[in-house]
Amino acid sequence: MGVLLSLLSAAYYLPKLYFASVPATVAVKSAASSIAIERVSLRDFIRHRCPSLFKEFRPAWWLRSGHLQTAYCVLGDFSKIDKVEYDRKLLRTLDGGTIGIDLTPPAQERTLKEDTPIVVVLHGLTGGSHESYVRSILAPACTPVEQGGLGYRGIVVNFRGCAGVPVTSPQLYSALHTDDIRVAVMYISKMYPKAPLIGIGFSLGANVLTRYLAEEGEKSRLVAGCALACPWDVVASSDHLERHAFHRAVYSRGMAQNLKKVVTRHLDALSKFPDSPAWKAAQVAAAKKSMSLVEFDEIVTRVCGGSSPPFPFPSAYDYYRAASSHKVLGDIRVPFLALNSRDDPIVSSFPVGVADNGWVVLGLTQGGGHLGWFEAGKRFGELERWIRKPVLEWLRAVGEDLVPERERGQPMHEVEGFLKEVGRDDIGCKEVEGGGHVVGVEGEGGLFAGL
Repeated sequence: MGVLLSLLSAAYYLPKLYFASVPATVAVKSAASSIAIERVSLRDFIRHRCPSLFKEFRPAWWLRSGHLQTAYCVLGDFSKIDKVEYDRKLLRTLDGGTIGIDLTPPAQERTLKEDTPIVVVLHGLTGGSHESYVRSILAPACTPVEQGGLGYRGIVVNFRGCAGVPVTSPQLYSALHTDDIRVAVMYISKMYPKAPLIGIGFSLGANVLTRYLAEEGEKSRLVAGCALACPWDVVASSDHLERHAFHRAVYSRGMAQNLKKVVTRHLDALSKFPDSPAWKAAQVAAAKKSMSLVEFDEIVTRVCGGSSPPFPFPSAYDYYRAASSHKVLGDIRVPFLALNSRDDPIVSSFPVGVADNGWVVLGLTQGGGHLGWFEAGKRFGELERWIRKPVLEWLRAVGEDLVPERERGQPMHEVEGFLKEVGRDDIGCKEVEGGGHVVGVEGEGGLFAGL
């Protein structure tokens, strides 16, 4: 009986993987140093190269629930581990907005080969390159191979107004707007034309990444993607947060408070656009003592969370319906691994069976909360992030073994200083003054981290 219970317990904690009925086939190197290429199914590609997804994940016993996992992600002290430093560049978009890209390792630290794989990161709701969940992946991914890392380059795309990036137009960001990541990836491709680009998104950033890959289809400049704690059906997740008193009081209001602080920080910048809907919305939000997430989105995000069209939306729920990424999974055409936790208190639905797309693999763990996935470490009381194991295996596999078979992206050219795709004049970017050196453990004061 004891053996049976042990086996049942082990099976319970195994991540559940969902593959399409007919997985896509990918071209891979038959050996690490070989020039021979073979074709394998995405299922076999993951089975042989991501062994951690086929082993159990047991949350630390003192962080057994999703609430506790999420709380530690927000309240834990991660300042002493996974230190990452960056060089920051600021990019000006055609509408006058600014996004920040943080590159690691810094240029003065060491020089990498031109074809070194690049991990392109999209952070969560009000995060940035300083977030512990970002550093937990980039620290080992960008550590030199001789020191046990992958030796990759990492580039974090910081959304408008986040992580010290200035607001220079009456447009912010959202779970729907993808043009900022689109122009950032164009710029990165221009900087490193020989390097494979691998996308990874966290929470809201995972939603943006999913939508970007679906919109780009076979023309994606990213050779693969990984989505962690993606909200998927934003309507369902919002209903879940607002329907339960605890979730509304803690998570919904906590995230809204973060968003309000981001907007309040940039009130002076937005006041330079006195006739804009963004300035009017920001003033209303700043005057509110307390809001739920849907109330903030009703006031601000549906109005100025992206370019027009499709913004503004008639209501927050119209924006949520448009932003939901589960509906577009069928359009992705690069290897895509998405991982969620069943006890995530913020994400309530998972797109199992929504799209039978051979390029998409969904993994669900029993525990982990929202962006937590903490397990007991080797020493008593120590915690480790389990998620970094399968993610690093995935990054190594798609960065070193995967052989891209298509031309990535449309040709680019410069028009009046802005980098654009040939045949598309509505988006573009150029580097502007600013940026500098960024120490990754230094976040923005007053914001709840980890969401």
